[in-house]
Amino acid sequence: MIDKGITNWTRADDAMVEHAIRRGATRRDLLRMFMAGGASILAGGTILGRATAAMAATPVRGGHLKAAGWSSSTADTLDPAKASLSTDYVRCCSVYNRLTFLDESGAVVMELADRIESSDATVWTVKLKSGVTFHDGKPFTSADVVYSMMRHLDENTGSKVNSIAKQMTAITAVDPLTVQITLAAANADLPTILAMHHFMIIADGTTDFTTANGTGAFKIEMFEPGVKSIMVRNENYFKTDAAYLDSFEYFAIPDETARVNALLSGDIHIAASIKPQSMRLIETQSGIDLVKSTSGNYTNLNMRLDMDPGDKAGFIEGVKNLLNREVIQKSVMRGLAEVANDQPISPMSPYHNAELKTRDYDPEKAKALFDKAGLLGVSIPVVASDAATASVDMATVLQQSGAEIGMKFDIQRVPSDGYWSNYWLKAPVHFGNINPRPTPDILFSLLYDTNAPWNESQYKSPKFDAMLVEARGELDFAKRKEIYDEMQVMVSNEAGTAIPVFLSNVDAKSSKLQGLKPNPLGGQMGYAMAEYVWLEA
Repeated sequence: MIDKGITNWTRADDAMVEHAIRRGATRRDLLRMFMAGGASILAGGTILGRATAAMAATPVRGGHLKAAGWSSSTADTLDPAKASLSTDYVRCCSVYNRLTFLDESGAVVMELADRIESSDATVWTVKLKSGVTFHDGKPFTSADVVYSMMRHLDENTGSKVNSIAKQMTAITAVDPLTVQITLAAANADLPTILAMHHFMIIADGTTDFTTANGTGAFKIEMFEPGVKSIMVRNENYFKTDAAYLDSFEYFAIPDETARVNALLSGDIHIAASIKPQSMRLIETQSGIDLVKSTSGNYTNLNMRLDMDPGDKAGFIEGVKNLLNREVIQKSVMRGLAEVANDQPISPMSPYHNAELKTRDYDPEKAKALFDKAGLLGVSIPVVASDAATASVDMATVLQQSGAEIGMKFDIQRVPSDGYWSNYWLKAPVHFGNINPRPTPDILFSLLYDTNAPWNESQYKSPKFDAMLVEARGELDFAKRKEIYDEMQVMVSNEAGTAIPVFLSNVDAKSSKLQGLKPNPLGGQMGYAMAEYVWLEA
């Protein structure tokens, strides 16, 4: 465990530290132990650092976690099909399970499913884990999976993933631990889709969501919509290497300053979703850590290809060359972003095209393109709003770069209230903000297919549409990635969406809280942190 090259460090010391860690020793306990034993503390606290790193990697049972998100309402729900806010997702991840789960690399791992198989990506066989029980003691069976999935197809349920679930044309129980799912067309992404938060499994026949009867790591002790929730550990949880906390309390503090102050004062252990403006204060505080996750959220500049000026040849390419991505990444986002290249598949995705290089900031090339389009010196309205994260600042960067080459961008800052219904998808040049999605198929289907419901720039390409269908049904990863690589190049070069950076989500936490990792489904470990984290004494 400990590096044997450290001065005065012996195998017996190894055993002593390991024993202390198992007993729940803190960093202070270890320091006293080292000093009493005469161990040398090397530059930078080498021994202590290595020992406490080992301690951090050893989960400790017990403790009550208090965590604060940023959004809640009186419409908060324990129905996973209707979940829409971060508080909903955290609760649902705590008390329910999905058939599959996405790890920090974006890989699919089995959760309630033991394995998921298909020979044609159309008919899928789901083998379920045995010995799993709900909080009320009822055994988990295929009937629960069928009931949970069928709810998404019922329009009366109001499921947030109804449109995605519609591809499931048949969901049947083959036997108590086997389910068969038949799709309308081949989709190799089904195991990943089943990892989405809304596809949590509830007990067959459940209609009352004032409480929750799940298979998850925690049981609901108290649920007050818009106020807070308290969960206690499920002692019969089927995962033996999870659920370390005794109890878990979650609520929202919408005001970021108040949320940060609650963390600094010790009232909470984690403050979710911290903006760059708060970073300097937090970074000066001892005992506070930052967990950064760049999972695919982005703010993009949309230029409609069917409207002036986006319909002028060269305008969109000119804007993409005029966006100073480095300034946006370093100054606007204060380093909490990764430079992007105008396509939506983030570096966390195994399908990300790493060969598609970032566009250079090239104002002279942009000037020539604007001039050729007859737009140099013409005032171009750009609609921005605080509703789209950092869009006003991004617009300002573009405006300043434009001014240096004689290009005029008129920033029209509009209120957050009504932005998504009145300006997004409608204004000729405007900003959007897209949350992470677990697969390229979902992103491309939602945003770039000819008939996509959120086709922000009205991009239309029969070739792209055909490739989307081809990739969806391809089970071979290498072949599928080759298709997605080309589609990313097409979007970057042809669509009217400029994506300068992928935004990082930052959770600020007490150093006592351990086990938190990034996740492609968002911050707070994809909202599933409760069963994986623990508190040091």
